[in-house]
Amino acid sequence: MGRKIIIVGGVAGGATAAARLRRLDEEAEIILLERDEHISFANCGLPYYIGGTIQDRSKLLVTTPEMMKKRSRIDVRVKSEAISVNTKEKSVTIRQNGEDTYEEHYDVLILSPGAKPIRPGIEGIDNPRILSLRNIHDTDQMKSVVDLDTVKEVTVIGGGFIGVEMAEVLTERGLRVTLVEASSHILAPFDDDVVTIAEKEMQDNGVRLLLGDPVTKFNTTDDGGINIFLKSGKSHHADLVVLAIGVAPDTAFLKDSGIELGTKGHILVNEHLQTNCDGVYAVGDAIEIPDFITGRKTAVPLAGPANRQARIAANHIAGMPSSKYDGAQGTSILKIFGLTAASTGSNERTLRRNGVPYHVALVHPGSHAGYYPGAEPLTLKLIYDEQGKVLGAQGLGRDGVDKRIDVIATVIRLKGTIQDLTDLELAYAPPYSSAKDPVNMAGFVAQNDLSGMSPLITLEDIKQRNPEKSILLDVRSVQEYESGHIPNSVNIPLDELRDRLDELDSSKKLLVYCQVGFRGYTAVRILHQNGFNAVNLTGGYKYFKAASFTPDR
Repeated sequence: MGRKIIIVGGVAGGATAAARLRRLDEEAEIILLERDEHISFANCGLPYYIGGTIQDRSKLLVTTPEMMKKRSRIDVRVKSEAISVNTKEKSVTIRQNGEDTYEEHYDVLILSPGAKPIRPGIEGIDNPRILSLRNIHDTDQMKSVVDLDTVKEVTVIGGGFIGVEMAEVLTERGLRVTLVEASSHILAPFDDDVVTIAEKEMQDNGVRLLLGDPVTKFNTTDDGGINIFLKSGKSHHADLVVLAIGVAPDTAFLKDSGIELGTKGHILVNEHLQTNCDGVYAVGDAIEIPDFITGRKTAVPLAGPANRQARIAANHIAGMPSSKYDGAQGTSILKIFGLTAASTGSNERTLRRNGVPYHVALVHPGSHAGYYPGAEPLTLKLIYDEQGKVLGAQGLGRDGVDKRIDVIATVIRLKGTIQDLTDLELAYAPPYSSAKDPVNMAGFVAQNDLSGMSPLITLEDIKQRNPEKSILLDVRSVQEYESGHIPNSVNIPLDELRDRLDELDSSKKLLVYCQVGFRGYTAVRILHQNGFNAVNLTGGYKYFKAASFTPDR
């Protein structure tokens, strides 16, 4: 018998590590401990089972203890919770079925305890109708409540991925849904100027959004319902509250183990996923990892990174030292009714917080050739530095968002630049794309920015402009201008610009905009070659209009 390897926790991290280890080492004794009864399930699919899109509960179970035991000869122990770790003795204390405890010694230990939903100490939060969603047990409990005929109104607390997905699926079940978010916007990976597209989609589909207004108290009503009180003084009633305000690493059992933890309780690991203790590795939602863009420590509780980490840890344990984890980009995607929202890399908020200078380019291309039926507009935001290195991207639209973000995520992983985006030869036929793919277009716009051909500005620059030293110039048609424009702008249509240059003050900076950015680019080229200092509002009026959306209260 080979080395004894104990794995604490299943699902994306632990179960993946166990399967990979067996494929690499037929002789190892592998013990997988899981405190629940399910070792591997599709946690990203849980909201869709509650909503009814996935109707067969068994489809959520990726593999069972019996399957793993039979196929991989792994000693799977469900309802077995690791309650402490002694790294000096190399032992784990295990509680079986919530009662008896025993010890197991290890040669190698892999920690994959995951994270648990945050439940803050808000008055009234212990009401049994205030539920969180993390595992199969939570799913069954929540679905049993949602299925009741008496449940008509639901409040979702938290505008992260789970909160937004739950708001969607419950709305589609015919329930009246209110989403409460303490921050000013939902979906933290997206910047404030584009996430409004997602917020409008939610409101248009019937979700009431209460943003920037944290919960202060819950109160149980006589009929078993819940009154939710907000900081603003507002309150409303719900038959069910879904609590989705984030997760915290489930690492309390490691308190006296000697394993080094971060300030928020995350396990600290090196590039091989090793902790500071001999023979102990850690993967998944409970670890602190480097941000691939900034290099700063962060936590990314996503299934994709957990799977990669599990494979790398298993490789290293099996004697493959070149296998290293170099950080997470946080690439993610979600469905919001008819909209797709996806992101990768850093957003503006993260870069500002870390003092990283950056540029921004927005484009609004079609998902495929405009002359072929069914093309849908999408918004693609690209973030890059002064040297052209791609730092991040965000995309929102009804078709083709996923493949564009995946392409940019690949370029980021390969440490590529905006030049690489322009050079990519991507698959093209009218039903699928355009001869210049949206990814290429984003690269072209960024190139024009850095080269000085058409320097870009954002809405923040418009807000901070000095009216005494600048002119806000709208180069759209008169009809477009009259139907809506940015306040305090003057209108000279692009086709008249060359003949009306004498109307502009050459001593002032010209902040140019059109509908989506292309006419603004052309205008800037004309102005530059006639001695004017001009810049182009990236994304144009469409960007301004989308970013100006405010949910109904």
